[in-house]
Amino acid sequence: MRHRKKGRQLGRKTKHRRALFRSLVTSLLDHERIETTEAKAKEIRGYTERMITLGKQGDLPARRRALGFLRSKDVVSKLFDDVAARFQDRPGGYTRLIKTRRRVGDTAALVAIELVAKKTDAPQAKADAPEAEKGNKKTAKAASPSGSKAS
Repeated sequence: MRHRKKGRQLGRKTKHRRALFRSLVTSLLDHERIETTEAKAKEIRGYTERMITLGKQGDLPARRRALGFLRSKDVVSKLFDDVAARFQDRPGGYTRLIKTRRRVGDTAALVAIELVAKKTDAPQAKADAPEAEKGNKKTAKAASPSGSKAS
C-alpha cells in the first residue's frame, strides 16, 4: 500500500526520476514552454515554482541552491535576472498547464506547461519589426516602379 507516499514514481528509479525532473525544469526555465506528459508536468510544477522563488530571493545562497538543481549556469542567470523580475509581485502560481493532444504511439495525454508571465520586451520588438519591414517594402516598391518608368 502507498499510504502517505507523496509523488509519482513514473516507472523509474529514484536517481533516474530526479535527473528527469532536473532536466525538465531546466528546459522549462530556458524555453518558458515545453510539451510533456500530464503526469510529468504536474510533478515538475513544484520544482519549477521552488526555483522561481529562489530567483526572487536573489541572494548568493539561493543562487547556489539553484545551481545545485538546474543543469545550466545560463539558465540560472536567466532565472535570477529575467524570470524572477517578472514574477516579483506574484505570490505563487508561476506555471500553467494546457492540455494539447494525445501522443500517437501510446495515446498518453500531453500538456504544454508554460510560465504564466510572458516576456514583455520580445513580443513588442517582434510586433514592431514586421510593421517596419512592411513600411520599407512599400517604400521600395513605390521607388522601383517609378524608377523603372523613368529609365
